[in-house]
Amino acid sequence: MNKKRTVIFGGSFDPIHVGHLSLASEVCRRGLASEVWFMVSPHNPHKEQSRLSDENVRLEMVRLAVEGHEEFKACDFEFSLPRPSYTINTLRELEKRYPKREFILLVGADNWNVFDKWYRAGEILERYEIIVYPRDTSEAPPLPPGVTWLPAGLLDVSSTMIRNAVACGDSIKNMVPATVEQYINNNNLYR
Repeated sequence: MNKKRTVIFGGSFDPIHVGHLSLASEVCRRGLASEVWFMVSPHNPHKEQSRLSDENVRLEMVRLAVEGHEEFKACDFEFSLPRPSYTINTLRELEKRYPKREFILLVGADNWNVFDKWYRAGEILERYEIIVYPRDTSEAPPLPPGVTWLPAGLLDVSSTMIRNAVACGDSIKNMVPATVEQYINNNNLYR
């Protein structure tokens, strides 16, 4: 039985932006997976929790951003798991609940550079495919079997840039989907 290849793109998505969407589109365009689940992390063990927007606010922005993209899904799966959200626990639970899917992990090169420090990194490498995307213009690092480099074009945008722009009263047009921009404005986020 062929399992549906599903990429897990985890993150804070505070907020989700056009770079995230472009990357997910590239994964599908290259045939690396048939769908991408944007896994909103309620508590990333590598980020300070107090600075994050509420998880439901971030999830709603992802929902708005993926509307009209059948191959994308806004995912709150980690909301019901113990915190902080360790990737190996998420992947194990996903496998149990969705046995007809093969889960693949999408991570940035910055995370790949510290991957050996992740909780149960060896088990993740043994059991799951990983796709690594560039976070700058660097070349592909040496990668072990089961790890693929995605030479995606980079967009000069980040969630931090967006939050800072909003705080300064600058436009974020073309940095986020229009629906997300409207949600940020309507809810007075990042001011």
